[in-house]
Amino acid sequence: MVSRPSPKARRGGQTSEPPHFETLQQSTVGMIWEPSATHANRHRDDAPVSIRTIGSDSNAGEVIASSGSDIEKRSEHDQRTYFFFGKPMSIAHELAFFLVVSTANFTPHSGFHQTLCILQLIAADLGATHPAQLVWLMAGYGLTVGTFILLAGRLGDIYGYKRLFLVGNVWFAFFSLLAGFSIFVPIKTSMYNQGRYTVFLLARILQGIGPALMIPNGVALLGVTYVPGPRKAMLFAIFGAMAPASAIISPAITSLFALVWWPYAFWAFAIALIGVALAGLYVIPDPPIVIEGDEDNIDRTRHQGFINLCAELDVLGALTGVSGLVLISVALNQGSLAGWQNVYVPLLLVSGVLLCAIFVFIERRARKPLIPLEALNVGVGFVLAAVACGWGCFGIYVFYIWEFYEVLRGASPLLATAWHSPIFISGIAAALTTGFIIHRVGPAAVMALALLAFTIGITLIATAPINQSYWLQTFFCNIIITWGMDLSFPAATLMLSDLVAREHQGIAASLVTTVVNYSGALSLGVAGAVEIYVNGGGQTPEDILNGYRGAWYLGIGLGATGFLISLVFLFEDKTPSIAAVYVEYVAGSSGAYDQFGLTFFQTQM
Repeated sequence: MVSRPSPKARRGGQTSEPPHFETLQQSTVGMIWEPSATHANRHRDDAPVSIRTIGSDSNAGEVIASSGSDIEKRSEHDQRTYFFFGKPMSIAHELAFFLVVSTANFTPHSGFHQTLCILQLIAADLGATHPAQLVWLMAGYGLTVGTFILLAGRLGDIYGYKRLFLVGNVWFAFFSLLAGFSIFVPIKTSMYNQGRYTVFLLARILQGIGPALMIPNGVALLGVTYVPGPRKAMLFAIFGAMAPASAIISPAITSLFALVWWPYAFWAFAIALIGVALAGLYVIPDPPIVIEGDEDNIDRTRHQGFINLCAELDVLGALTGVSGLVLISVALNQGSLAGWQNVYVPLLLVSGVLLCAIFVFIERRARKPLIPLEALNVGVGFVLAAVACGWGCFGIYVFYIWEFYEVLRGASPLLATAWHSPIFISGIAAALTTGFIIHRVGPAAVMALALLAFTIGITLIATAPINQSYWLQTFFCNIIITWGMDLSFPAATLMLSDLVAREHQGIAASLVTTVVNYSGALSLGVAGAVEIYVNGGGQTPEDILNGYRGAWYLGIGLGATGFLISLVFLFEDKTPSIAAVYVEYVAGSSGAYDQFGLTFFQTQM
């Protein structure tokens, strides 16, 4: 029998203990929750436990058998919900808590789609006429979201998930206000020829830091609140459904505001974010008070001193890694906007590559690296490459299909939203299907199907004529490509969970989320360069369509490449069953199941 001390949930620099449960077991590994001997009388409000893990070779008499599949066993009290494995919530409090925290998967997608659906209106008022300028307005947002997520998660571990979640909302609100107020900046200023565009672009880039802070810390809040079981699984599924809902609801609301004046949409969005922050201040409970003298308390001296704090945050790794990724993306985007003949563009690219190399060097020696390099191997690299190809394909699809709706087919933002709406129903169906089939056919097969859906979907829209009926290729493109999104994310994470050691399970979700956001921004920058190269100046609808198709053909290439990579894993699939993966998470570190909940049930859009 393997014994472990009472697990401590370390959140926001504080220590707490899990609730009492009578039994927790799986068919392959028995896990028994027992009251701690030192706190036998503390049960409902502050009930620590110890965990015994029993291997398959252990005494069978030590395992309490259970015929039910529900691992969540309750005592005579209603222990429905816990915050930091502490005080239970009322039903009303729980509902308010979940509604607030679930915005972490709604408003980030709103920030993307509210600009995308009225991009042509914004471009006209900003004086942005170059196609690459429009690409930058979308790619800049995804760039900052993708590059700051890993650091944001580390900040939440140290300073508290609630605090970082609230800060993310306020940050997001401020730069949404700035985006709306950019309309009052002159189009051309004495200092710069594109003054209004520059202010709006800066606001868009800095907006992305807000979602980067909200997403990992919002997920962490849900993860540490709910114990493993069907209730947690269902709420994570609902959390995931926020993404496709946002992809339709946000453009619809934005389009209505745009009928009057598009800045109103950004100002209203900022007010909503402030409302979420104020609500979160009250409905998200504070972490419990640390018990004095507890030998497992986090050493608070690590926060007292600049050097220790930098080591804890891996500041050098964060600076070099984030800067490197940003410079590479900027170079690829500016290459299409300003031209590669400008010396500074290749210089930015080389500098970004060098900074990424320095990041690898630093991570090998960091005390607490952002990305433990020992967790990475060839298999991880191939999985992430497949994810990057698939979501790069999707990033190109989603940007240019909205341009196709509004520029070539003459749809208003509201009509374009209606045309795009099938992804909502399709996304929900794909998410539910993923949960049903992934443990039957394995994540490698699901991943291959996802990349096939990406490739088929973008091929349909790439070959659609301008005047063709919407109900033919365009409609089926939206239906099919949505399955690529909702199949690929959980499949990739489960594959990574099998490829990395137990102590690095949490890094799987972070890496996949980072690659999803960054690859979309990066691919969009390259697609912008392709569009400009083949559109012949964009003087006629046929020229514009050729430019869009050039970008979509790049997406087809990315999707096909990812499909070939996924076939390697399909034919060499050694992925364990979902039950085995689940047991590994429960038996592992305290935060592992939290990441599993995110990656298995989250729907990305």
